[in-house]
Amino acid sequence: MTQGHKDRLTAIDASFLHQERSSSHMHVGAITILEGPPTSREEFAEHLESRLHLVPRYRQKLSFPRFEMGRPFWTDDPRFNIDYHVRHTGLAAPGKLEQLRGLAGRIFSQRLDRSKPLWEIWLVQGLEGNRFALISKTHHALVDGVSGVDIATVLFDLTPVPQKGEPEPPWEPSPQPSQAELVAEGVKGLLRTPGSLAGEALKAARSPRKTLGRALEAVEGVGEVAWAGFNPAPDVPLNVPIGSHRRVVWLQCELADFKAVKDGLGGTVNDAFLTVVAGGLGRWLRSRGVRTEGLELRGLVPVSIRAEGDESSLGNRIAAVRGPLPVYAEDPIERLRIVREAMQGIKESKQALGAEVISGLEDFAPPTLLAMASRLNFSTRLFNLIVTNVPGPQFPLYLLGREMLELVPVAFLPEDHALAIAAMSYNGKLDFGLLGDYDAMPDLDELAEAFRESLQEMVELAHEHAGTTKQKRPAQRKNRSKKKKAAPAGSG
Repeated sequence: MTQGHKDRLTAIDASFLHQERSSSHMHVGAITILEGPPTSREEFAEHLESRLHLVPRYRQKLSFPRFEMGRPFWTDDPRFNIDYHVRHTGLAAPGKLEQLRGLAGRIFSQRLDRSKPLWEIWLVQGLEGNRFALISKTHHALVDGVSGVDIATVLFDLTPVPQKGEPEPPWEPSPQPSQAELVAEGVKGLLRTPGSLAGEALKAARSPRKTLGRALEAVEGVGEVAWAGFNPAPDVPLNVPIGSHRRVVWLQCELADFKAVKDGLGGTVNDAFLTVVAGGLGRWLRSRGVRTEGLELRGLVPVSIRAEGDESSLGNRIAAVRGPLPVYAEDPIERLRIVREAMQGIKESKQALGAEVISGLEDFAPPTLLAMASRLNFSTRLFNLIVTNVPGPQFPLYLLGREMLELVPVAFLPEDHALAIAAMSYNGKLDFGLLGDYDAMPDLDELAEAFRESLQEMVELAHEHAGTTKQKRPAQRKNRSKKKKAAPAGSG
């Protein structure tokens, strides 16, 4: 799917605009740590601009029709300036990871300007250990986690020697449409809806049995989503009013540790990830004095609904299921069993299909109804926190000859949700990125440490179960003692 001038946002993409508030920013991003002397801002900006033709959406801004005549459009920005989007800063000596964490928190506290293309990237120099960092921020309306991996490959190379393609002709923006044109396009979009429905009806007439089966599955799926909504998420300290300021913490783990849990105790890598998250959350809640007996949190787990191989286009092709996080289960093996059976049940159920159907129905909703539905989708009644795990490239990537060492994903906080957890694997590692409300989550680093302890416990049990005498520990734990707690953030 090409990214053209005057493309209309999908309903899912537009919903992220409707959900955005002064305290709830709908951008996602990443913190990338690279080895070697930092590139200059000028060299980096030139490199990035030379590849923007591969992602034309990054030169486009939002254009809104008057009178809410349909969803917004992506239009070429006639005032696009790469220097606005590529920012440059440095850490004061000694350039500790804690300083980078603080900077990332401040950057993710600031909303993106909707009058410009919805992204920015910061080049951060001065990180200790002959390293530097990139902090990228992109509005969720523009890109989701699945296609975001492809965007990274636009910026990075597979070899230390940068790949140079044929020079592109200077970019010329298409003329900015007038309000009359935008309104006309919006009306066309509304008028196309009956045509889309008619097309589906024609397909149904040609293959009624197949269509009936799909329809019954869809109805069943919508019912399962509705039933999940009638069973509200529990009231916990994660669901409180939030402000606009953020904290960012991360920890790096060995992907092999999660595979060891999978091989030794069963399930999938994602089951192991969710079990570690549930275990860490249980430890953290109990440290706050919250009783966890019988307490099961709800995680909003995004799933891709892209067709296989359809990862070339920007935009969101996602649905969300509500996965249980059994924080009450202190026994790790029992906790994994509960998670594994629940996730298998969700896969066999029609919940993801139902979420996709609801997302499709939003395509036909007027903007006002779409805004109301969007806010309902992120109600605290439905889930306690966002938990997402995205597979990334399992080979090294390079930026202008510098190797990427760490790739930390950062999610977003819906209203009244103080924590979001995003994980991404890269080159044999798996990074947890924790985003927290600044005031509600002052102990975010302690939660990161609880995840590390939860993983260690799982890995040790997996090796015991496999009959291994060697007690392998997760990455970064060999220097930890009971007297001195290892720094969880950015370790690696």
